[in-house]
Amino acid sequence: MSLLNPRRADLIAALGEATATPYFVYRLRDVMLSDPTGRRILRDRPRVTSTSMSLDYLRALPPNTVGREYVAWLDREGVSPDTRVAVRYVDDEECAYVIQRYRECHDFYHALTGLPIMVEGEIALKAFEFANTLLPMTGLSMFAVTRLKPDEKRRFWSTYLPWALENGLRAKEVINVYWEEELERDVDDLRRELGIQKPVDLRATRKMMRARKKAEKDGKLTG
Repeated sequence: MSLLNPRRADLIAALGEATATPYFVYRLRDVMLSDPTGRRILRDRPRVTSTSMSLDYLRALPPNTVGREYVAWLDREGVSPDTRVAVRYVDDEECAYVIQRYRECHDFYHALTGLPIMVEGEIALKAFEFANTLLPMTGLSMFAVTRLKPDEKRRFWSTYLPWALENGLRAKEVINVYWEEELERDVDDLRRELGIQKPVDLRATRKMMRARKKAEKDGKLTG
């Protein structure tokens, strides 16, 4: 069911936990343990919620800062940081936090890349996450590409999958970003440090395609 509807966060969460153990979540934990910032995150165990981070404070930050881009993405997409479900199927406490952290930082990955939460954007981001984290759920989620329309499939294979693989493999592990300490930083500087380039704007591309099809249709009707 999670493959049929990649926007069902509860199903994606259950799939993620069921497929992350026993190997992949330990690998991701070791990635954090091998990095100074990752170790601090594991020690501090911060949570990403509207209580831990004031959204009004983020809205007051200067343009193009990480926090401003993050909250602008939340407002534009109509989502909240409080919607991430708790981990239920990972027994090890530290590993459960690793999955929770990955889950709660997902919207930061959206804001960093600019990909919207529509199915096409989610699949593109899952491809990036798979290349960067190797979590099986992110790879399995890409099978939802079969649900895309023909134009969307072509766009995914020709544009967004190559971008996702190149940037996900090249970038530093995003699980080691202490987002709470980066909120006032210029987002372009963080992208450069991580080795991430923004993909082609998906919303703008879809809008342009719709306008082109409408113009072609109108031209046929008047011709």
